[in-house]
Amino acid sequence: MATKDLIIGEPSATLVSSQLLDVDPVGDAEAGYETEYYETDAYEGLGSDVEGEDDDFSRRRSRFSKYDPNCGFSISACSLFMVSALLLTSEMEVGAAGKTFSVSDYGAVGDGLADDSPAFIKAWNDACNTTAGASTISVPQGKQYRLSSINFTGPCKSFINLVVSGKIITPKDPNAWKGQDPSKWLTFKSVNGLNISGPGSFDGNGEAWWDISCKLKPKPGCNMLAPTMLGFYSCNGVYLQSLDFSNSPQTHVTLSGSSDVHLMYLNISAPEWSPNTDGIHIQDSHAVSIHDSIIGTGDDCISIGDQTSNINITSIECGPGHGISIGSLGSSGNEVSVQNINVRKINFHGTTNGARIKTWQVGRGQVSQITFADLNFTGVQNPIIIDQHYCGTRNACPSTVAIVGNQSQTTYTFEDCKTGVQISDVHYQRAFGTSSTKVAVNLNCSDNVPCTHIDLDTVELDPAIRGEELISSCNNAFGTAEGMVKPSSCLRRS
Repeated sequence: MATKDLIIGEPSATLVSSQLLDVDPVGDAEAGYETEYYETDAYEGLGSDVEGEDDDFSRRRSRFSKYDPNCGFSISACSLFMVSALLLTSEMEVGAAGKTFSVSDYGAVGDGLADDSPAFIKAWNDACNTTAGASTISVPQGKQYRLSSINFTGPCKSFINLVVSGKIITPKDPNAWKGQDPSKWLTFKSVNGLNISGPGSFDGNGEAWWDISCKLKPKPGCNMLAPTMLGFYSCNGVYLQSLDFSNSPQTHVTLSGSSDVHLMYLNISAPEWSPNTDGIHIQDSHAVSIHDSIIGTGDDCISIGDQTSNINITSIECGPGHGISIGSLGSSGNEVSVQNINVRKINFHGTTNGARIKTWQVGRGQVSQITFADLNFTGVQNPIIIDQHYCGTRNACPSTVAIVGNQSQTTYTFEDCKTGVQISDVHYQRAFGTSSTKVAVNLNCSDNVPCTHIDLDTVELDPAIRGEELISSCNNAFGTAEGMVKPSSCLRRS
C-alpha cells in the first residue's frame, strides 16, 4: 500500500450548477415525507434487518427505512432524485439512463478480505471524467467491500450517482493507516453534484481504534486521532440518503467548507461508550438540511461547529449520545460566527444533553437566530442547556459561583478572562418530557457577555423519577417566558 492517501479524479471542467433541488425539511409534511414521528405505535411489530441491533433501535430505524424496490432507496428520496435528474437536463444531457460503472467490472472482489480500493478508484476516475450525462457508480448488493483510505476528488465532468447496495467496510487494523492521514477514511473533495444512496451500509470497525483511544484509555502511546468514516470537503450540491452507518472509529459523517448539502433517511449507530463518535458534524458550511434520520452514538448526535449558517435539522431520533450541540466554540480565542440554526421535531432518548449550546470563555463573536422547537425528552440529563463556561479538562479551570434556584453551584472559568461569545435570539418552543437531573433548564451564560433575547415558550418538563423536584438555573441570562413553563423560568428581563 502506498504511504499516502489515494487521490482520485483529476481536476476538470467545472460542473453544472449545484442548485439541484431545494429541500425544505420544515415543509416535509406538505411534500409527503413522514415527519410525524411521535406515534410510537408505528414501531410495533417492525423487526430489525441489521445484525446485532437492539429491539428499541430497530423499531426506531424502521420508521425511516421503507425502500422502493424500483429505485433502490426510500420512496420519498427516489422521487426527489428523479426530479433532481430532470432539473439537470437544462444544463447537461442526462438521457433516459446515464452510463453505469459497476465496481465489479473493475475487479472488485467483495469478499471482505481483498483490498477493493483499486476497483473503486478506477470506477470513480471513469465516472468523473465522462461527459455522456449523469454517471452512476454501482456497488452491488450481497457483498462486503474492504476499502483503504481514499480521497475522491473533483470537480467532475458529470453529476455522480454513487449507489451503494452492498456493504463497505474499513480495514480492522489501525496499522493500515500507516503513512496516511489517520483522521480520514473515505473523503470527497471539490465535488459539485453528488448523490450517494443506499440501501447499503458502511461499517467502520471502530473497536480496535477505541481500544487505543486516549479519551477512553489514557496511557503512554495512546491514540488521539481516529478516522472519520465519510467526509465532504469543499463540496456543493450533495445528497446522502437511505444508508446505514455503524461503528466509525471517530465521527461518522463530516461536512466542512460545503454548501447545498442534504442528508436524509440515515441510520447512524455506535455504542454509547464509544469515544468521539459523533453522528454528523458540520463545520464552515452553509445551506445544510438533515431530516428523517436515527442517530445513536457515543457523542453528539449532531454537532454544529464554527462558521456555519442556514442549517435545518428536522425529524431526528437522537439517543444514546450527547444530544444536538452547537459547539463547542471559541476554544482558541477565535471570532466565531454561527447563525440561523433551526432544530425541530426531535426525540431525545436517554441522552446526556438535549438542546445544547457550548462555548469556551476565551471565545469571541456571536451565536444568534437559533430555534429549538417541538422537542420530546425521555430521561435526558440536561434537556435545555447553554454552557459558556465550557472547560475541556474537568476541574482544570478556576471556579466561580452561579445561582441555581436558591442555592449556589460551582462552575469553571478561566482566570482574568474578559471575553465571551455573544449568544442572542435563542428560542425554545414546545419542549416536553422528562429530565433525569434536578437542573432541567441550565442557562449558564458568560460572566462578561450576557445571553440576551432568550425565549422560553411552552416548556413543560417533569422529573424522570416521580416525586423529585426540577429547577431552572440562570447565570447572566436575559429574556422572556411565555405560556406554560416548568420548572419556572429564571430568566431576567433586560
